[in-house]
Amino acid sequence: MGTLIGHVAPGAGFILIGLWHLLNTIKAYARQGARGFESRPWFPAAPPGHPGRRAELYLIILGSLLSIASELFIFPHQHHPFVSHTDLSIPAQHLNNFEHSTISLFLLIYASVAALEDGGALNLADGFVHSLGSLAFAVELLLFHLHSADHMGLEGHYHWLLQLIVAACLVFTLVEIHVPRSFLASLGRATSLIFQGIWFIQMG
Repeated sequence: MGTLIGHVAPGAGFILIGLWHLLNTIKAYARQGARGFESRPWFPAAPPGHPGRRAELYLIILGSLLSIASELFIFPHQHHPFVSHTDLSIPAQHLNNFEHSTISLFLLIYASVAALEDGGALNLADGFVHSLGSLAFAVELLLFHLHSADHMGLEGHYHWLLQLIVAACLVFTLVEIHVPRSFLASLGRATSLIFQGIWFIQMG
């Protein structure tokens, strides 16, 4: 993820999802008002039964799969994440690839479960998908805080700013779980996603 495309691609994805959430949150609040508004972990792009309904979730799934493939098999030296095919230990220079892939894995789990629930394959408790989203943000925050890359000096300050943005995403999502009618929490999460995307693109 240290490359230009490795920052710009996920950054554009975060901005796109964030703008989509911001637009739909404001639309939902304008239609339903303060009493009828309820936060959503994702927003359908079409009515039930339409193939494009879960476009947001499919975008996250595709982006996560591409990210994992790029981090572990396409861009690492010799295109292999381990020392060799027989020795499955992780070389120190590939540790950050596994950290980035873990973040993508939790986003993949979140979007896949949300898609399965919407398709009727799962019957989950209210707030469960929101909880998976908060777990993905918590894993992202933890891994960027304990990042194996040597972020010293000014670069360290930039990554500290990223941790603040991810922490905001986590806090707003947790508030949405406990106060599902909070318009400000939904607005804050959408805005934080946009700022996270801007950070990635700026670093790229």
